[in-house]
Amino acid sequence: LGGGVVATSLLPRSKGKDAGWVLITFGWGLAVFAGVYVAFRSGGHLNPAVTVAKALAHLFDPSVDLAPGVAVTAVNVCIYIAAQFLGAFTGAVLNWLVFKQHFDEDTDPATKLAVFSTGPAIRSYGWNLVTEAIATAVLVIWVFVSGATETAIGPLAVALMVVAIGMSLGGPTGYAINPARDLGPRLAHALLPIRGKGGSDWGYSWVPVVGPLLGAVIATLVVYSTGVV
Repeated sequence: LGGGVVATSLLPRSKGKDAGWVLITFGWGLAVFAGVYVAFRSGGHLNPAVTVAKALAHLFDPSVDLAPGVAVTAVNVCIYIAAQFLGAFTGAVLNWLVFKQHFDEDTDPATKLAVFSTGPAIRSYGWNLVTEAIATAVLVIWVFVSGATETAIGPLAVALMVVAIGMSLGGPTGYAINPARDLGPRLAHALLPIRGKGGSDWGYSWVPVVGPLLGAVIATLVVYSTGVV
């Protein structure tokens, strides 16, 4: 759903062409809303940054689990992260199938890549990294304080925060705030037979992975050093 709203807004001959940033941010927020509810029994983990944050939180508070009945162990963390990347990759492939004829139209290769992965408005790896780290820290802190995995209202709270982050902090980098969301679809872009697709911009690919993971560490340290939860 997240990739689909970008495709709707960007790809040639789409009925939603040029709908713009507001549509994209709300579409991504609603996609997260749906995804967290569907994954609620697993703790709503769609994002490796959240999983890593929960694992780090367990070091401060051994009562913290990935989800009710799911202990923080190295095996469980690896399974969660693998599933997140697989889900993101699969979603990107499904999105390509939905918009196959639109991807076949002549358009800028960068536009086709933008449906799959993020890219900076101004390329500066250090500052792009800072942006992704701060934006993800905001998200992860909110996950901790909103009870996203413990209450029925949590998924809506997280979804609205994703919209807020997109509108307020998303302009510089396109706000990956999730390593799986960027790297999984970027790999799909590289592997799929997309007409006129160009390169997958692997030179930038580390930023939306390292930045969110750094943000997760920062957020966990902030939460447990200030006693917010």
